[in-house]
Amino acid sequence: MNQANGRLRPHGARTARLDLCAAGLSTLCLIHCLALPLVASLLPLAAQAVESHLLHQVLVVLAVPVSLRVVWKALPGGGNGPFIGVASTGLALLVTAAFVEAASAYEQPITVAGGMLLGSAHLWHWVRQRGRSQIYGPAGADRPQPD
Repeated sequence: MNQANGRLRPHGARTARLDLCAAGLSTLCLIHCLALPLVASLLPLAAQAVESHLLHQVLVVLAVPVSLRVVWKALPGGGNGPFIGVASTGLALLVTAAFVEAASAYEQPITVAGGMLLGSAHLWHWVRQRGRSQIYGPAGADRPQPD
């Protein structure tokens, strides 16, 4: 754990911020894929933004370095296998949807699946990095006692 006396060490705090940033970028991808088509049906100008494949590629290019940095920092930690696997799968799906022409017919479902996997992985990792002392508060008054 990256904790000392119930507080995150600076390394853990940076990783936590990166997890939240990566989860936010994944959320932007999901909003782009799910909400913007609804807006596009109401506003013709927004339809051009939704149809722009470049926007999807830009979001992926922003998400990949942030996510890879968090995954790289999680490699030495024990018990990070599920996070690394789910985050890597989500990234692979996002990159496939954005840059593999053969997958263009299924771009939206691939992007949604990748964004949900990646965002969920980062949120899980963030909660895990916060640790039980952060969840139950500094005093730990409501913390379950070991048997």
